[in-house]
Amino acid sequence: MSPVTGADVRAAADEMTRVLHPHRERDWSVPAGTLTWSCWTTAAHVAHDLLAYAGQVTGGPDDAYLPYDLRVSADASPARTLTVVRACAGLLAAAVDAAPPDARAWHWGPCDPGGFAAMGMAETLLHTHDITLGLDLRWQPPQHLSALVLRRLFPDAPAGPAAQVLLWMTGRGELPGRARRTSWSWRAAVS
Repeated sequence: MSPVTGADVRAAADEMTRVLHPHRERDWSVPAGTLTWSCWTTAAHVAHDLLAYAGQVTGGPDDAYLPYDLRVSADASPARTLTVVRACAGLLAAAVDAAPPDARAWHWGPCDPGGFAAMGMAETLLHTHDITLGLDLRWQPPQHLSALVLRRLFPDAPAGPAAQVLLWMTGRGELPGRARRTSWSWRAAVS
């Protein structure tokens, strides 16, 4: 199985920008799908997670997340917030690509660079989906990116179209013949 790379993280951020940037003038204060966060807060959250994952990969802590936080200015427009997401995706991508494959950092256990890349992709794709629901847009994550996330973070995922399975695995969608999920977690840690 080939690892998830920085190029994959960038592809997810590019997709988020492609889908959401045309709607940058809309009201992003509305809830992002079923989340209690607004669309703007959800986008800022994606940037936060991407930066946190980059810090983990480069810092290599083995017992907790590094004690820092990203704060996106509250007056940042949706377009500027998407630029912050892309910048943070670039930092994670660079960190992942520069790290040796045997590097490990803490995420509820030891996690490899590819695991952090996959988590960054998942955060980006899933929250893009949440934001599109809030903005009343029809969109699903790309199949090939969804398949990468499923392969790395959800090894027990059932067969089916990757985007639909990813949304079902994370409680965001239906899957024929299966009950909707109300709780879930991914497996990022490796041995």
